[in-house]
Amino acid sequence: MPDRGGARRSTDAPVAALSHPTRIAIDIGGTFTDLVLSRADGVLATRKVPSTPADYSQGIVDGVTELLSSSGVPAQAVDDLVHATTVAANTIIEQKGARTALLTTRGFRDVLEMRRLRIPTLYDLGYEKPAPLVPRRHRYEVTERLGPDGQVWQELDESSVESLMPELREQGIEAVAVSLLHAYADPGHELRVVELIREQLGDDVYLSWSSDVLPEIREYERTSTTVVNAYIAPIVRRYLRSLVERLKSVGLGAPVRIMQSGGGTTTVSAAIRRPAHIIESGPAAGVIGAARLARLTETDNMISLDMGGTTAKTAIIEQGEPVTTSEYEVGGGVNLSSRLVKGGGYAVKLPYIDVSEIGAGGGSIITLDEFGRIRVGPQSAGADPGPACYGRGGDHATLTDAFVVLGYLNQSHLTGGEMTIDASLAEHAIDVALAGPLGISPTEAAFGAFTLSVATMTRAVKAVSTYRGRDPREFAMCAFGGNGPVVAAAIATALEMKTVVIPPSPGVFSAAGLIFSSWEYHFARTVPRRVRAPSSAELQALYDDLEAHLRAAVSEDGVGDEPFEITRMADLRYSGQAFELTVPVGAGPPDQAVLSARFVEEHRRTYGHASDDPVQLANVRLVARQAATVAASPNGGPLSGTGPTGQARNAYFGGDGAIVTPVVPRAALSRPRAGPLIVEEYDSTCVVPAGWLASLDDYGNIRLTSGGSA
Repeated sequence: MPDRGGARRSTDAPVAALSHPTRIAIDIGGTFTDLVLSRADGVLATRKVPSTPADYSQGIVDGVTELLSSSGVPAQAVDDLVHATTVAANTIIEQKGARTALLTTRGFRDVLEMRRLRIPTLYDLGYEKPAPLVPRRHRYEVTERLGPDGQVWQELDESSVESLMPELREQGIEAVAVSLLHAYADPGHELRVVELIREQLGDDVYLSWSSDVLPEIREYERTSTTVVNAYIAPIVRRYLRSLVERLKSVGLGAPVRIMQSGGGTTTVSAAIRRPAHIIESGPAAGVIGAARLARLTETDNMISLDMGGTTAKTAIIEQGEPVTTSEYEVGGGVNLSSRLVKGGGYAVKLPYIDVSEIGAGGGSIITLDEFGRIRVGPQSAGADPGPACYGRGGDHATLTDAFVVLGYLNQSHLTGGEMTIDASLAEHAIDVALAGPLGISPTEAAFGAFTLSVATMTRAVKAVSTYRGRDPREFAMCAFGGNGPVVAAAIATALEMKTVVIPPSPGVFSAAGLIFSSWEYHFARTVPRRVRAPSSAELQALYDDLEAHLRAAVSEDGVGDEPFEITRMADLRYSGQAFELTVPVGAGPPDQAVLSARFVEEHRRTYGHASDDPVQLANVRLVARQAATVAASPNGGPLSGTGPTGQARNAYFGGDGAIVTPVVPRAALSRPRAGPLIVEEYDSTCVVPAGWLASLDDYGNIRLTSGGSA
């Protein structure tokens, strides 16, 4: 079911036996904010409150205050706060960023216009590429030129920079992006340009330069990433500073960490310097939670399914770690896969968890197209008025209405009775939108919409698995969000997956993922052309130099007091290829031959073939990561539940008609039970079809097994 209005009551779920820091996790969305408190005794308390778009920090403070009060925890006892936010993403989507200027090498003013020759929809003759975030009148050229190895072909003419300052002031520029040709090879010219701007404009403008944000090859991606960073920075800075001050005003002076798009956290100061790293922090939080669950349950390979009220998101986890990508676009709307569908947004070549997102959520509107075919989404009824069954005046049929008609959701209320549901309104909406025009019953029409949504989400799962050379049958599915557990078994059946895991409190699971996150830093550098086939000593020198910069950044942000691990990686490609694959380097002296062999293996697994062509090293990478401080014990403890006992209702799973289906709380699965079965909880509902066995594991997760019997 989609996110609901009103404050969510605190529910305790013991997850640990050992003492650990008291931590608050905050996952903010456009409509609702989810909060999770991890107490020092290992108990989790959760709350869901309405977001406050006019000032998101106000809603956060209200929710945190309520959560602390209901949990009996004083503000001074909180050790740190972890936050995932949509502020950066919304800034791009709504085109409400800062007035930004771009300074670039003479002759390269139109890199943002030329982009890459890619379109998101094949054969779409009406495709229009997104307008650059910096209009041409605010893109300026400076006189200088470097070669690809960093050699100076033309010295920087400082007067060409200084002459631009009056116009930048006159135009009211709030942020300046500096991206000079081949600055990844030698940042000297860029740093001098930044220095000149700072001397002339002071702190009145935000400065972002490519050799700091993305010191890698590819002119368009590097320039686009730098521009995005500058465009959102003043808004992110204003929001984060306001949040910190508001938290302090209610006695919360603990450090605040921000979730990054790649799955690790960073400090507020680092997020303000490089806000492009936090654009997709919300979706990343849920995947981090699923990855932790995979490690906890010793499930090496897992696919996450996060379905809320508007979208469904999937990601893949291998050997307990989320799969990441640096080929990402933001602001292009819902995407099947950033690697597969490009051209609809703005390139940000930074580490992102590889998430596939589609417009299928509980609030997705169901319609018939001009050919009489059912369509689900991507338009959404939102939370107000919401689905027809809410009784708030909404007259559009939605997926939630279909779930009610099918009997999957409670026919009279949700959220433990806090939200009234009118099943007759749901049936009427489905009848008007689908059943009447098609000449079928509302139940059959609702099941058709459900089947279509499952097919669409199956495609999203394939985007992160089958399309990457991975077989989903070799993975378990972790389903969460308000609606993930409703559709999970049906999707798993379509993909022939054998196991589905539903974590406790699935409706706020993304916020819970923040509780178990750790800080993380990514550094990368393009390998100079003269050492494209470096010796072991040259390769080690590259990593040593990069590590020195990484340690300096960690020390500057004050997060490296505790021990942390550094992981080495490398980007390689076949000679003549345009893009790379990332492979681990491992411990010991790095060796080009070993890396090439790993690349060939990954290329064969990803694309189904390999070649004898020479392999080139493009970039070296380092990731610094501190282990999470919150641990969990194998014993989840007793489950608290508000679900029904000894109840049943008619539910339709296709075939001859509705089936009388038992409705039970999670705790009733202490002994295995075969489907059909419905598990009702405060924040979600789990549907167990026939042919699936439901049970609880040692951590309180619902584990669905295909083909099982009680």
